Amino acid sequence: MNKPQSFFHLHLISDATGETLLAAGRAASAQYKDARAIEHIYPLIRTDKQLMKVFEDIEEEPGIVLYTLVDQNLAGQIDARCAEMGLPCVSVLEPVLAVFQSYLGTPAGRRVGAQHVLDAEYFRRIDALNFTMEHDDGQLPGDVDEADVVLIGISRTSKTPTSIYLANRGIKTANIPIVLGVPLPENLAVAKKPLIVGLVATAERVSQVRQNRVLGTTTGYDSQGYVDRAAISEELAYARQICTRHNWPMIDVSRRSIEETAAAIVALRGKTR
Repeated sequence: MNKPQSFFHLHLISDATGETLLAAGRAASAQYKDARAIEHIYPLIRTDKQLMKVFEDIEEEPGIVLYTLVDQNLAGQIDARCAEMGLPCVSVLEPVLAVFQSYLGTPAGRRVGAQHVLDAEYFRRIDALNFTMEHDDGQLPGDVDEADVVLIGISRTSKTPTSIYLANRGIKTANIPIVLGVPLPENLAVAKKPLIVGLVATAERVSQVRQNRVLGTTTGYDSQGYVDRAAISEELAYARQICTRHNWPMIDVSRRSIEETAAAIVALRGKTR
C-alpha cells in the first residue's frame, strides 16, 4: 500500500539567481517519493532589509532552509534566525568551498554570482543556443557541418529539448527529423565535424507522447496513422536502418530524461574525440 504524499516547505535563499540551490534542493527532494517540496525561491538577496522580508515569509510557512550567500554577515543572520525558530538550514556551498580551500591552500574570492560572469564561456553558450534555434527541425541543413552534434530521429523522440539542453552547455546542436521514405540531407553523410546521434524509443512510448500532442491539435486532424504503433514501428525500423548503415550511434530515450540523454551524448563526444 502506497503512503499518502506529504508536503513540506523548502526555502532557497541566494544572492545570485538561485539556480545552484534549486538544482541541489530538487536533487535531494527527489530521493523522497512520498514527500513533495513546496519551493520558495528568494534570488538576489544582498541586504539586511531583503533578508528580513524573507524571514517574514519563512515564519508564515516554516520548513527547510538552504542558502548560498557570499556575505558572511547575512549568512550568520540566517543561521541565527533558523536556530531561534528551530528550523534546519544548510549553506550549500560552504562544505565544497572548505574542500577547495584545503586543497588549494587559499580562501575563496567570494564573488557574488561568479558563475554568471559575461566571459568567453558565457558568449559561447549564447552562440550555441542561437545556432541550435536556427537549426531546429531540419532548418538550414546546408551548414550542418558547423554543428558540434546533430540529432536525428522520428517525430517525438525529444530531439528539440535535448538540443536546447546541449546548447545551454555550449554545444552547437542541430536536429533533423527522420521521415519514412524521405532521405536525409546528402551533406549529413559526409559531414566530418559533428557527432551524429540517432534518438530512438519504443513504439509504445512514441505513441503515448504523440497521443498527448494530438489532444491539443485542431478539430479534424487525422491522427490515426500518427499514433498507430505498427506505423511507428516501421518508422523506427527505418531510423535504425539509417543509423546502422552510417555507423551512427543510437540512444534509446524511452526511459531517459532529457538530462540523461544529454549526458550520454556528452560521453559519446568524449569517446569520439
